[in-house]
Amino acid sequence: MGAAEVREFLVHLAVERRVAAATQNQALNALVFLYREVLGLDLGPLGEFERAHRGTRLPVVLTPAEVRQLLAATPPGYRLFLALLYGTGMRLLEGLRLRVQDVDFNFKQIIVRDGKGVKDRRPTLPEKLEPQLRAHLLTVKALHERELAAGKGRVALPGALGRKYPKADREWGWQWVFPAKSFSVDPADGVAKRHHWNETSVQRVIKAACQRAQLTKRATCHTLRHSFATRLLEANYDIRTVQELLGHKDVSTTMIYTHVMQKPGIGVKSPLDSL
Repeated sequence: MGAAEVREFLVHLAVERRVAAATQNQALNALVFLYREVLGLDLGPLGEFERAHRGTRLPVVLTPAEVRQLLAATPPGYRLFLALLYGTGMRLLEGLRLRVQDVDFNFKQIIVRDGKGVKDRRPTLPEKLEPQLRAHLLTVKALHERELAAGKGRVALPGALGRKYPKADREWGWQWVFPAKSFSVDPADGVAKRHHWNETSVQRVIKAACQRAQLTKRATCHTLRHSFATRLLEANYDIRTVQELLGHKDVSTTMIYTHVMQKPGIGVKSPLDSL
């Protein structure tokens, strides 16, 4: 089988199986990898074939009441983290990869480094979370000091910083804000180090919290980001400001939230409400 059969299979997925565009693309990438890396064959150009339809879907957004329900149903150990996602609009991995030096209490900011598109940005640190975050960091610092005393306390550093500053991986500023409970081996040097929380664990926590809160919406960590953006637009913040806080490259990406606002900018009122 070659390019013709692969093309026929991809059309079958789109036309008969009616899969999503992402599923068809995943199948294409998997087949290209199979032929190139496993079979060692040149698949060649596939030519034009029917693509699965990529529809435009509005993001799921929680109301303030639903966010309160969700946080109340979240285990205390994870509540601060989910509240931070909602209060800053960070992506899941951006929150997990926060280091101590990225929390700026003086300027009331969170520094998101190397976000999507390899860009830094500075979302506002919610005032309501400052006391909880300070207390959390005191607990993390106590853990770090105990590990230093035991000859441990190392974390993985980005890029080549570990080679440039050999002792930086033990410094307090480079430690994770949300460290994992156990150590894991760093594949870069084979040394056991403290990693940050596992993203899958957090996703399971929010799924279980949604069930306990009896939310009918299918909420994820990214739903909190959607809800953050929608609340800002409803509060009449400039869309360019929201774009910068979210780290969107194009303002058209931010515009999607205008379609789920409780009070859209055009102020349309249903004629039924006037009867």
